[in-house]
Amino acid sequence: MTRGCHRVRQAAAAFVLAAGWGAAAEPAFERTEDVIYGRKYGTALTLDVFRPKGPANGVGIVQVVSGGWFSSHEMAGVATRMAPLFERGYTVFAVVHGSQPKFAIPEILEDMHRAVRFIRVHAREYGVDPDRLGITGGSAGGHLSLMMGTCGAEGDPKAKDPVDRESSRVQAVACFYPPTDFLNFGKPGEDAIGRGILASFAGAFDFRELDPGSRKLVPVTNEARIVEIGRQVSPITHVRASSAPTLIIHGDADPHVPIQQAEIFVAKMKEAGVDAKLVVKPGAKHGWPDMDKDMEQIADWFDAHLKPARAAK
Repeated sequence: MTRGCHRVRQAAAAFVLAAGWGAAAEPAFERTEDVIYGRKYGTALTLDVFRPKGPANGVGIVQVVSGGWFSSHEMAGVATRMAPLFERGYTVFAVVHGSQPKFAIPEILEDMHRAVRFIRVHAREYGVDPDRLGITGGSAGGHLSLMMGTCGAEGDPKAKDPVDRESSRVQAVACFYPPTDFLNFGKPGEDAIGRGILASFAGAFDFRELDPGSRKLVPVTNEARIVEIGRQVSPITHVRASSAPTLIIHGDADPHVPIQQAEIFVAKMKEAGVDAKLVVKPGAKHGWPDMDKDMEQIADWFDAHLKPARAAK
């Protein structure tokens, strides 16, 4: 491992492992590792499937494996800390995405859309209703969860790949301390597009676009374009009446992602008429001891918003 890669891992850890997850007891599940949900530049994109050993409830939860927009298979083990979900019969899909600094947020989002579409195509194989998918994550994983909750899109019915024909929409979101507005980060006008508080994660905001003349991916240097992309990767930009119901759990002393991010997002959701709730953890920073217990609230939210249709068996 290079020093640069090691620093990226350390920064990601500071962004999400400060979460304070306790040492959880091994829940009852069956794990299928390294399911390939797509390929990017010749590299496989994978997810792990965690199926409860007890009765399954037919609902799938996408667990975004991400800290500082860095993802790895080793990090997928956090699914073992989701005991309340397994106890209630949820099937969890732990998705590993392309990591910064190799890939910036727009490219990472492409992976997430692909993963949800793949899960929907194969839902029946895993005993899951394709119309009842939730998503969860913390920090950067929370940001990506909100993007899927607000930007999930219909598939292309003319696509050759059957996965691309499916929708990437999710039906509910429940996450921890997510960034929601990179242009107003902590206060109006505060730019955090890989700057300020998020300067350590600049690789996630190293936007590149195809130059039609040279046919090369070149860095975006135009400030107006950088701001526009920063706006497009901010979940708050996409809130609409069709957004997925969302629960956010956030500490009011978070030094990395100000609680203001959750407050403004939830307020925007309510203005749009979408069910949204903010649970404030007094005095908590970017994570807190015994976060495992808060998974009960996550499970409650999914219970309330992912109930089976009356006709479902």
